[in-house]
Amino acid sequence: MPELPEVEALRDFLTEHLVGHEIVRVLPVAISVLKTYDPPLTALEGHEVTAVHRHGKFLDLETAGGPRLVTHLARAGWLHWKDRLPSGMPRPGKGPLALRVALETGEGFDLTEAGTQKRLAVYVVQDPQQVPGIARLGPDPLADDFDEARLAGLLKGERRRLKGALRDQSLIAGVGNAYSDEILHAAKMSPFKPTSSLTPEDITTLFQALRSTLTDALSRTRGLAAARLKSEKKSGLRVHGRTGAPCPVCGDTIRDVSFADSSLQYCPTCQTGGKPLADRRMSRLLR
Repeated sequence: MPELPEVEALRDFLTEHLVGHEIVRVLPVAISVLKTYDPPLTALEGHEVTAVHRHGKFLDLETAGGPRLVTHLARAGWLHWKDRLPSGMPRPGKGPLALRVALETGEGFDLTEAGTQKRLAVYVVQDPQQVPGIARLGPDPLADDFDEARLAGLLKGERRRLKGALRDQSLIAGVGNAYSDEILHAAKMSPFKPTSSLTPEDITTLFQALRSTLTDALSRTRGLAAARLKSEKKSGLRVHGRTGAPCPVCGDTIRDVSFADSSLQYCPTCQTGGKPLADRRMSRLLR
């Protein structure tokens, strides 16, 4: 799933390639991705793209005098830039293509989604706050006003595991499954540590890990073409998706905990005092 660093890099890429160009055609291929119907997709046609914004994991294309095209790539969605779009109309079918946007230059991009769980979402709105997922977003962790005090205030009163709190988009925008694993590894904290047990020193450590992990990932993705972002994300991860590999910090074997539709990865030596977490949904908390 694209998270804050990758979506920010996509924003930079699209700013360079879209701003100043006119949208001449928006072609829906998988109708299920379209979450709004008024204004219609055709309302975007004939309007120039003036800016590209990011809200958490959402991309927002602003146009001059027209509505905005907002996209959430979800777990298996992606954006593919085309220097020359294929001629002809794309055919609806069982393939991954979900939406095509064409510019007056002949360039454009496709939105695709792999797998059977179709969660990619496209909205055409006048105001991004009309998108429910954006309206309930928490603060951006890379914003200038996001500091230790802000993080402490967000976690105050929470009664859940730290991993879940970091992934909650209404609490902190943009952090997903992969970077929450990376942040907790950098902070040397168990994913099951209760938020209620965090000390002021823990908050400082967590804040530093949060900012450094995201800014490092962002620096690796800056300037990359859209096609290279997935591989760059994977190569930069130290624990997420690396079950069975040695921890790059201590050499212990990276372990995982599997859930119904996701999994987390962690290093026992670095994060849980050497104790493996029980690999079941109702794992006991390790303090």
